[in-house]
Amino acid sequence: MPLSRAEIVTPSGEHLMNRLCEHWAHKLEVEHNEQEAKIVFASGTCLMHAGPDRLVVSLEALEEEHLDQLEGVLESHLLRMAKDEPLVIVWEN
Repeated sequence: MPLSRAEIVTPSGEHLMNRLCEHWAHKLEVEHNEQEAKIVFASGTCLMHAGPDRLVVSLEALEEEHLDQLEGVLESHLLRMAKDEPLVIVWEN
């Protein structure tokens, strides 16, 4: 299965992760606590870990073409949730 990962430097990792989980909980399978989350999409799974100064996002897709799509969905939602905080998101796969 294709994998991708991003380490995003931010003091708001826990807040961003919780906002994403709340946003998607009504239509996707979501499990989360204060520091970790799992979101299951039709095309793959997103795991997140919030530390004091970063948010680590790992994606596992069913197919290679789904990985780019999941990266785009996560990135656009993270940027929207961060509002005025500039985030640098670099995917490694």
